Amino acid sequence: MFIGAIADDLTGATDLCLMLARGGMRVVQAIGVPDASFDFGAADAVVVALKSRTLPKADAVAQSLAAARRLLDAGARQLFFKYCSTFDSTDEGNIGPVSEALLEATGAALTIACPAFPANGRTVYRGHLFVGDLLLSDSPMKDHPLTPMRDANLVRVLQRQTALPVGLVGHETVEKGAGAIRAALDKAEADGLRMLVVDAVTDDQLRAIGTAAAGLKLVTGGSGVAIGLPANFGFSQGAGSHRPFPAPAGRAAIIAGSCSAATRRQIAAARAAGIPALKIDPQDIAEGRMTAEAAARWIIESDHATPLIFSSDDPAEVARAQAALGRMRAGELVEHLLAGVAVRLRDAGFRRFVVAGGETSGAVVNALGPAALAIGPEIDPGVPWTVSLDGAPLALALKSGNFGADDFFLKAWELLQ
Repeated sequence: MFIGAIADDLTGATDLCLMLARGGMRVVQAIGVPDASFDFGAADAVVVALKSRTLPKADAVAQSLAAARRLLDAGARQLFFKYCSTFDSTDEGNIGPVSEALLEATGAALTIACPAFPANGRTVYRGHLFVGDLLLSDSPMKDHPLTPMRDANLVRVLQRQTALPVGLVGHETVEKGAGAIRAALDKAEADGLRMLVVDAVTDDQLRAIGTAAAGLKLVTGGSGVAIGLPANFGFSQGAGSHRPFPAPAGRAAIIAGSCSAATRRQIAAARAAGIPALKIDPQDIAEGRMTAEAAARWIIESDHATPLIFSSDDPAEVARAQAALGRMRAGELVEHLLAGVAVRLRDAGFRRFVVAGGETSGAVVNALGPAALAIGPEIDPGVPWTVSLDGAPLALALKSGNFGADDFFLKAWELLQ
């Protein structure tokens, strides 16, 4: 195993798997920390998908360290801590605390932090994260129900999360290439810095950063920075497959829990195209007016090929539900119900699922129970189809809430045979 990766949510893990597979690596995605009997086979890279993004930081650190130990014991030469390209976290963590713990576990002197993913409009310039043309703090992420991001300066955000000194490798250095970046890392280490935010606005810059990171024991960032890592181990970059791939036969459904602007647009496009949709309200769940049984029955009785169930809502309605139920409880009620729906659909013969939202995807996959996933063709940048490697075969498209074109829910099925 060359790269052992730890992702703080399921969709992010899948995104990273896709990036490493494009680079020529054989990749396995493990759901949760693999036990001692788990067979990594001939995998060049293993990505462990956790659900740690919004956990209390002590729990997130503990789970991440357990995954790191398993990967290092299996021979991983480099660890990668993957988080969202919008740096989803809070001032209390979890990106800083987990990075700090992994630095100690690897004995590394220094790591980088680079969430840039230009293909999806995420760029870092002068240490500030942009979503398209907007600063992160001006983007819809400012209203995220669990991890509102109201500061675009990543050096500042990360420094609030860790006691270790944080610095910046700026654009003027990055554009000079891998040699200049490597020299900047060496100087920062000599100066006692431990974490370096790295600017990146193009894929070529990400490749240069990856080349410069060849000697690091720990790399942290979004999946974009992984574009340059496989070449460090002798692998050749290749285009992702867009050919249809065999998927298990069975009915299909769309499950959307994300409240991101992108997912809300995708829901609107699906409904406009005639896809029947059932909206879930957390207060209805809390007061017993909506149950997983009732929601699953509605989908099962639908005569449409891809019915949609969603809890996504605009920020004002999300705030209303959170005020009434509490921020964490509102989210947990929805996740629990949607996971219960997925299980009931599987038991009724559904085998193909599109799931929107990192937290929702984690809840659904944990409920369905596959231990590992194989990576299939890419639907949109960062979002492939996957197929479970154990138990009842399932085709799963696990989409980060912010990812995908407006017609994602309509076109995803075209890649399935």
